[in-house]
Amino acid sequence: MTATTPKPTTVPDFCEGIQYFGEAWPDFETHGNTPAIAEGSKAIASPRDPAGVYQTLLYADALRYLMLQVTGSKASGHPGGFASQAEAYAALVMLGYKNIMTEVGHHAPGFYSAAFLDRSLEDMEISTVQQMRDRFREMHGLLGHLSGCIPGLLNPAGPLGQGQHFAMAAALLHRDTLFPFTMGDGGMGEPYPVSAMAHFNTAYPEVTNFLPVLVWNGYSQEHHSMVSTKTNEEMIAYWKGNGFAEVVLVDAKDFDDKNQAGDYIDSSAFSFEKRLEFTKAVLENVDKAAKSALGGTLTIFIIKQLKGTGVHARGSKSHNLYPKDTLDSPHMIEALKERALPVAGWELVRKNCERAAGGPASKTVVTEFEYPLAELGQLPLEEFAVGGDPKVATTAMGALIAHVGQKDPHFLLTNADGNAASGINNVNQALKIIHPTPDDIYFQGPKGQVYEPLSEDACAGMAAGLALMGARTVWCSYESFAINGVPIWQTVTQAMAELRHLTPSTITLFTAGALEQGRNGWTHQRPEIEAYFAAMMRNGNVFALFPPDANSIQACYEWALTTKNKGITITASKSPLPIRTTFEQTRQGLRDGAVVLQEVAGDQTVVFAVVGDMPLIPVFEAAAYLETEGIGVRIVSVINPRRLYRSQDTGWDTCSEADGGFLDDAGFEKLFGGDALIGVTGGASLMLEPIMLRSQVKRDTFAWRRGETASSAGQVMAFNGLTAETLTKRAIELVH
Repeated sequence: MTATTPKPTTVPDFCEGIQYFGEAWPDFETHGNTPAIAEGSKAIASPRDPAGVYQTLLYADALRYLMLQVTGSKASGHPGGFASQAEAYAALVMLGYKNIMTEVGHHAPGFYSAAFLDRSLEDMEISTVQQMRDRFREMHGLLGHLSGCIPGLLNPAGPLGQGQHFAMAAALLHRDTLFPFTMGDGGMGEPYPVSAMAHFNTAYPEVTNFLPVLVWNGYSQEHHSMVSTKTNEEMIAYWKGNGFAEVVLVDAKDFDDKNQAGDYIDSSAFSFEKRLEFTKAVLENVDKAAKSALGGTLTIFIIKQLKGTGVHARGSKSHNLYPKDTLDSPHMIEALKERALPVAGWELVRKNCERAAGGPASKTVVTEFEYPLAELGQLPLEEFAVGGDPKVATTAMGALIAHVGQKDPHFLLTNADGNAASGINNVNQALKIIHPTPDDIYFQGPKGQVYEPLSEDACAGMAAGLALMGARTVWCSYESFAINGVPIWQTVTQAMAELRHLTPSTITLFTAGALEQGRNGWTHQRPEIEAYFAAMMRNGNVFALFPPDANSIQACYEWALTTKNKGITITASKSPLPIRTTFEQTRQGLRDGAVVLQEVAGDQTVVFAVVGDMPLIPVFEAAAYLETEGIGVRIVSVINPRRLYRSQDTGWDTCSEADGGFLDDAGFEKLFGGDALIGVTGGASLMLEPIMLRSQVKRDTFAWRRGETASSAGQVMAFNGLTAETLTKRAIELVH
């Protein structure tokens, strides 16, 4: 299998950019004569078929070569992790499984190589290896980590510990399809993946058609992995102890005929016969694991093989390329030649990849099709009288959520702290909490649409993952704890901005804000998360909504349900508060960004721009006093601050399902024009940025500073300088 450097005279067009071709493998005429996946078939006939085994190994080395060729073209990228499990990925595809996800963003070069070989990348005009090289890690090309825009790839991947959410969400929606996902032994060290899968299995014991493929290669990014000292028996016991009934492990060391040192072995160094034997074991055991997972057993497949197998370096040194790792470097040339395939081998791999699973992933995997949504009919909106009895906004939204869930069997609401604590126990009553123990007191049972793991990551991950896969969801959280789930939600919103198909927006409800959590103290007072969402609004597809009352929240959710490919946060109190708006006022506020709640004429006009519901209380008190002083006041409720940016402030025009709605200058002046402007929020001041950017008058901001134990919302606001007295004093100073 020694490579020759001269390029053959006739090669397929797609091979343009491949620098080295090798001699024919031993027995190629016997096992490489025809594709192991026959025409009209979706998989090899049997995992024990010698031609299938042979061509699976050929495919694994093709993946390794392409990864190295492409990453080397930029001296950048991450080949080592994927290389150590190339036989497992190749086995999945040769067995007809292409709905493959990953928890590891560093596996991107391998996934791109697979998408190239089955022609999925032709959908983005990448038809040759040279084009793949040119566009790797370039804008509008193949990003360094998986995103939402690559044809045939099912999920984005960057931060570790997220991939299982996408696989479980897809498995829940598509019960007859297998969703394997690669998982590194570095990512296994994150606190989330295993606990998330354990809760999911308790809630949905019948949904086992997702398959973790643990890449146990002994190393993380820069050193040995923290599980590298475990024995095989200990690793099996670990996964069984976490609920996995079937643990299928293949260890390359069992096939080593070169007396390699250590527990982690490089199969590319084996004799050719032993490489085939190892590949056969992987094929047979992947087949066993896949059938087990599809058959109702929670299963994991583990491949134990040295990181960097078959590429330019081994161990952590194979993790990524450095500037020295160019295609002109001797060690890179040597590695490429070692993995080089004959032209006939490339043609064979391409044909198998085209046929596997019924065609290119870009034409067959579930995320390439819009998921069918149930009709919701008329939402049961209930418009309360302005000035009437105070109402709980979250409860009003809960009634609509209950309706959505009853109409849409795939709808799911997730919540770590409990719906009753957020004022939406009506959702529990209507939709039921998923729990193996039936109990009518708590509205729980094995069948339900309320998912309550005690982890914000698991809540956000399931809700956002399902939305990305095409279903309607709501993630509900206490505002103070939501930060633990935001990373996966942010990943999904960014992916939605890039998607080539429609999917429901991922919608959140954040309750029990800092002002309501006085007795709990600062541990429950963390509205700084609003700064995170304010920054995300610059993306262009993120909308943070602040309904001022129970009418407004209904109109906000009504609008959110009509949107696609967006991230929408709704922040509201669970306390009874005055009704200040009609439905039509909020609908106007959703279009314009804000709505006037009160306007009193005077010699000079002070405008209060208010984000949130409770901060309106001291603002109305201040307005009443200013009126007695002859100072005019306009109170503006900021409902949809994203609309108040200028169009050039956000990346809206780069987003899928682009929304270019922004309030024009005349409309802004009508709302916020005056002699002085005071922005008021019980959260982070950054949410007022769109207004402060555009206003030309004297202005100031009153916002959250820090938490403290207090007996009431008023006392928390006073601690943060949000009182009628301080607002009045500052307003008078600004206009005099």
